[in-house]
Amino acid sequence: MFGVVLVLGVPLVVALLATRIVHQAGHGPGSASVTARDGGHHLGSARGRNAPGAGSAATTRPASTALFSLQFQHPPRAALLFDLNTGRVLWALNPTERRPIASLTKMMTALLVVRSQHADAHVHISHRAVNTAGSKVGVLPVGKYARLETLLYGLMLPSGNDAAVALSERVAGSVPRFVARMNDEARHLGLSCTHYVSPYGLEDANRSCAADLATLARLDLDQPRIARVAGSASSVQPLPIKGGKVWLYNNNPLLRYHYPGAIGLKTGETEAAGRCLVGAARRGNVRLGVVLLDSPELGRQAEALLDRGFSAVYHLPPVDAPVVPKGM
Repeated sequence: MFGVVLVLGVPLVVALLATRIVHQAGHGPGSASVTARDGGHHLGSARGRNAPGAGSAATTRPASTALFSLQFQHPPRAALLFDLNTGRVLWALNPTERRPIASLTKMMTALLVVRSQHADAHVHISHRAVNTAGSKVGVLPVGKYARLETLLYGLMLPSGNDAAVALSERVAGSVPRFVARMNDEARHLGLSCTHYVSPYGLEDANRSCAADLATLARLDLDQPRIARVAGSASSVQPLPIKGGKVWLYNNNPLLRYHYPGAIGLKTGETEAAGRCLVGAARRGNVRLGVVLLDSPELGRQAEALLDRGFSAVYHLPPVDAPVVPKGM
């Protein structure tokens, strides 16, 4: 049975028409069928402060006709596949459905941090940061100062809520003031699906949609510091603890399971949000991004979408890759 996805009444969105998602029992992402189609639309743009210049990725809202069909046995709640270089949308499912986004929230946190803070800045580790619930770096030394870039790695790789609070306090003086800046920036960028109540995303009220997250992904990866951090499978960073170093590991399944050309970006998971991913990969000069919200198999579904985008739209030859374990 074919579903039609329409984007209506969203500022800066032209129209997302005739996106076909086939729900067929017994076919997982490995057996997804693809039919390439000519054409496809590009994204409208809405430049924000510090946005890149002409010829590079601008602040955008995705809109396009799907260029291929794809079958999932258990589809994600919402998804989008897009060209990071041009803003061209290749495939979409419920792209403007507002949903909890868990730690995908930290994509905006990282953007505001790198726009305002030097990598070598010293960040005070407060009691509030250390006592923040949820996922953590876990060894941040209360009362001491850490290098900002160490905390940026802690924010993006193990998805440390403690790092998010410490960075927020450094940038804005307090978490509430930082959250206000996040929402101001979302409005400035035209991210009409997006609202934040924390810099880390543990609360269900942190919400966005696949279209807004694709816009944010392009902005994040235009920042060399975020691109370097988010594309790291692991990192050893200085920290004023015993031994002087902390070992950090990325939760991103594309990096963990060595998807060819993986370059980021961020995972998130809560009970309300389900398992979420904004991923990206490069082959030659082509860079594709994928957003998955509430996906039963983040790694496999991201891999299936990226593979089909590279092959069906850009006619790039398949690349051998390790198999992502079932359920990942």
